[in-house]
Parts: sequence; C-alpha cells; structure tokens
Amino acid sequence: MEYSPILHSLHVVPSSHVKNKLFVFCIMLSLWVYMIYCCVGYCSTVPTLAYGSVNRHENGAEVDNQESSLGASRDLLNNENDLDSRGEEWDEIRGEAKALDDNAMSSFLNESESKKLPQAIIIGVKKGGTRALLEFLRLHPDIRAVGAEPHFFDRNYDKGLEWYRELMPKSSEGQLTMEKTPSYYVTKEVPARIYTMSKDTKLIVVVRDPVTRAISDYTQTRSKKPDIPSFESLTFKNMSAGLIDTTWSAVQIGMYAKHLERWLQYFPMEQLLFVSGEHLISDPAGEMARVQDFLGLRRVVTEKHFHFNPAKGFPCLKRPEGNSKPHCLGKTKGRTHPNIDPEVVQRLRDFYKPFNNKFYQMTGHDFSWD
Repeated sequence: MEYSPILHSLHVVPSSHVKNKLFVFCIMLSLWVYMIYCCVGYCSTVPTLAYGSVNRHENGAEVDNQESSLGASRDLLNNENDLDSRGEEWDEIRGEAKALDDNAMSSFLNESESKKLPQAIIIGVKKGGTRALLEFLRLHPDIRAVGAEPHFFDRNYDKGLEWYRELMPKSSEGQLTMEKTPSYYVTKEVPARIYTMSKDTKLIVVVRDPVTRAISDYTQTRSKKPDIPSFESLTFKNMSAGLIDTTWSAVQIGMYAKHLERWLQYFPMEQLLFVSGEHLISDPAGEMARVQDFLGLRRVVTEKHFHFNPAKGFPCLKRPEGNSKPHCLGKTKGRTHPNIDPEVVQRLRDFYKPFNNKFYQMTGHDFSWD
C-alpha cells in the first residue's frame, strides 16, 4: 500500500491534553442525561389527579338550568351555573382548582381523608351571590367544597345519599365539607330532606334586593333566549290592573319571607345565616368574617384576599403571599341590565315591601332594600 499523508494525519494519536478534555466532556454529558432522566421520572409521579378530581365532581353534578337577568345597572353578582353555560364555566373551574393549590398535594398524600356528607350548605338564592361566596370560602384551608351544583335534594334525591356523598371532595379531620345549590331555598321538599340527612346542618342563604335580583334573573335568561317576552310583560298578569304574576319564578324567588317559613319548621334560626349580596361586593371581608364565625372557623379569609376590579364592578380574589394576577369570577360576570320602565320597577318595590319587612323581622336584620 502506498503511503498517504492524508490518511496518516487522520490516524494521529491524540495528545493526553485532548484525552482529558474528552473524558471531562463525557462525564458532564452523563451527568446531564442522568439529571434529565430523574426529572422526567419525578414529574410522572406528581399527583395531577388533584385537578382531575375537581373536574370529575364538576361533571358528575347536575348544573342549574334556570339562569336569567336585566336593568340599567351592572349585574355584579351574575353567578349561577346552567346547562347552557357549561362551556362558560371552565374558567371558573380552573380558578377553583387554583384555589386548592395549597391543599392539593397534602390532600393527595393524606390517606386519612374520606368523602363526607356536607356539614354546611349554601341553599340560596339564585342570582344572589352564591358563586361569589363559594369562591371566597374555597380560599379557606379548612373548607372543602364541590364546585358544581349537585341538585341532590331537589332533582336527584332518588339516587340516594351514597351517590350524593361520592360527589363530595375528600376531606380530613377538622375540615368542613360544603356544597351550594341555590334552588334549594325555594323548593318545598328540600327542608325536610336536609333535616333527614342531618338536623345539625348549617344553612347559608345569600340574599339580594329582590327587584334587582329579578332583573338579573331575567337578563341571564334573555342572554340564552333572546326571543323571550319583555320583562314588563312577564312581571304582570294584568299590566293595567297592576297585578303581579307571582307564578313567574323571577318574581317568586324574591318573596324571601314566604320561603323562610318552610325552613323554620325544621331548623332553628340559629342554624341559618343570611348573607347580604350587596355587602359581598362593597365589604367582602366583613361578610366573610360573619360567615367564618357562623361556621366555627378561624378568620383566615380577610381583606388581604380581595382586590376590587373597577372594570367589572366587583371584588376579585388574590393570594396575599404571592404576586400572581387576581382571579375574577369569570367572563360571564358583569352583564349590563337592559333599561326597565321605572313605573314597573316601582310597582315591584311596592309589591315586595311587605315581604321585605316580614323578612327583616324574621331574621332580625334590616337589609335596607326599601
């Protein structure tokens, strides 16, 4: 074979200095591969089921099918779920999962946790502010709550308590299990059914000016069904005679005293707390102090957890220990009410006045709606 200078140069044995560099490079490469392998293995074991369990509970529970609303003011507490708006609620569900971040890992690892029937229930009212209250309460480490509305006591009672229990999130000793279904307050059969489950259940009712609530109810319905009749025509059986149609649910729900009479046949007033929907906007920390005291909890949720959003017109939630962006209640909140004939509004106020006065006397609290 002939001698080739090129081939000879390719077979030159590298110097010891080059060998050392190659050796160090191989070691560093091996370390990096090992670290990547470890990270991938760790991530695959992280319990991401925490959020999944939220979604399973959300999808397993039936959602309220009767949303509505209306008026020249802002709909600041437009906060109920329905079947038509299931897609709109995903932002809220993700927000609910974020609110559980601090507890997700410990809850997953704690084998002593179990699903319990709720010891406290938000029973009403629709368009009063129940979603806002539930979101505020979920910030508390001692509360575990199902996000969607189970509608067990009014629509799914025949499925039994074990079915109901399975909808609840797992909780540990000392934690309070809760749910909210606003239609409970106005459904005749519900007080007796909750009493049968547990006569010690604590009940929370979020109430709001019944006229504003009715307009909000109508507005929400009209957003789903634009062809419905006007608010004025639905309010009256006979417009010229000024006869209010009390069979229309938007009007009927606001007759708070009438519904309360049924609840007091089973539960003492000490087991019911009436929360002002208006104060949930103007003073959320103050109302939350009342709620936490009623539930026998530490006052963990305070003014540092709230950030007022002037664009939406209601408070958003924030984590006091972090710099993350405040979480608001969803894109569907803050609907603008249509203009309602002032005469119709006044007639409704006159209609509700005796019901309001009786409600003030029964609860011992003047909500100043008149």
